[in-house]
Amino acid sequence: MNARAALFDLYGDHLRIRAGRASVAALVRLVAPLDIAAPAVRTAISRMVRQEWLRPVRLPQGPGYALTPKSVLRMDESAARIYRTGATAWSGRWHVLVFEPVRDRARRERLRADLTFLGYACLSETTWIGPRASPELAGLLEEQQVRADRFESTLDGDPQELVARAWDLGALARAYDAWTIQAVDLVGALPCDAPDDRVFAARSRLVHGWRNFLFRDPGLPPELLPPAWPGEKARAYFEQEAARLLPAAAAFVDRNLDKGVH
Repeated sequence: MNARAALFDLYGDHLRIRAGRASVAALVRLVAPLDIAAPAVRTAISRMVRQEWLRPVRLPQGPGYALTPKSVLRMDESAARIYRTGATAWSGRWHVLVFEPVRDRARRERLRADLTFLGYACLSETTWIGPRASPELAGLLEEQQVRADRFESTLDGDPQELVARAWDLGALARAYDAWTIQAVDLVGALPCDAPDDRVFAARSRLVHGWRNFLFRDPGLPPELLPPAWPGEKARAYFEQEAARLLPAAAAFVDRNLDKGVH
């Protein structure tokens, strides 16, 4: 886990519900159990400020950084997918995007990565589909300065065939199986009397590994997934262990946020 990823996870999993801000000193202390040094934290913060994920603030504990509105939207959307909050039944309709061709390769690849994160899949160079409209889409299109015609549509055909063509569910299933094995090993290595900084580190790695599925799993409704989908077994394990480890991890966060600058 690099410093930037650790900070995204820290803000999303802990600081978002604690006013979304922390001093630089607190951020350094909070990621120290993940073997991330202070210079790497400061470099990552600078990069996140340039990308408008964080903004500088003055706190009683000293200089700090707060989430921007762009970050709040991204983290709330991510949390809803990670912890299945606000889940609704699928309407049977697809969200379809039709773009003008993007000629610049760097812009095209950036757009592809962002749309994949939001749960869309590419049917052709200019046509993407998702099981639902993402609340982040409008901001993404504005930021990327890309125009898209948007439709809500039903499919005249077999939705399973469409899903198989748009997403590699076989690779995703194997990734879930591999993650579950690694997660069980990670949590199993934690002693019952582990100090809260070690619990925080283990839970952070658990959440980080699970959060990576946001870049791969579009969050398809159950009726479009194969039987005995391994993502459900993985999710059940994640939710159980993330909840079990949360009190000790939260205690570590609260203790380090409350400290002054030393």
